[in-house]
Amino acid sequence: MKNLSKFVLIFGAMAMIACGEKKEKEADEETTIGNTSTEETTQTREAASTDASDADVVEITIEGDDQMRFNMDEIKVKAGQTVRLTLKHVGQMDKNQMGHNWVLLTQGTEISEFGMEAMDAKDNDYIPEGTDQVIVHTKMLGGGESDTIEFEAPEAGTYDFICSFPGHYSLMKGKFIVE
Repeated sequence: MKNLSKFVLIFGAMAMIACGEKKEKEADEETTIGNTSTEETTQTREAASTDASDADVVEITIEGDDQMRFNMDEIKVKAGQTVRLTLKHVGQMDKNQMGHNWVLLTQGTEISEFGMEAMDAKDNDYIPEGTDQVIVHTKMLGGGESDTIEFEAPEAGTYDFICSFPGHYSLMKGKFIVE
């Protein structure tokens, strides 16, 4: 009976320690989640400077998944700022099945027409060769991959961004607003 009591005491102490670690982990996760800006949770991202000494550089991370969705559909920056944009494919599917890229289009580009042209550009990451409708784009990514590009925000206005993988542009799109 003494051994059973010792076992219960030891097991109880281990459970309390484990629960304490779990609560700390949950608190850390809540802190991380709590630091997510309101703009991001409403799928809007207003880009912020990386630090005071680097006021003209903004860091943006956008995610694409296996359900053909970007995690944000609006990004706001200031004209002339240097934008450092990272696309992360958070899904698991191969790029030949569920590839994603991030393509910033010039103003006035008809998305569906561009998407139809892009279908024929598989060998160029679904970016039509010689097009003047693309300001900048990432490479095509498969699940678990990421790509970072850096560019200067164009003049003030509203621009469309899409994934140009065949058929994705109807769901994977958003507005890039330059103020």
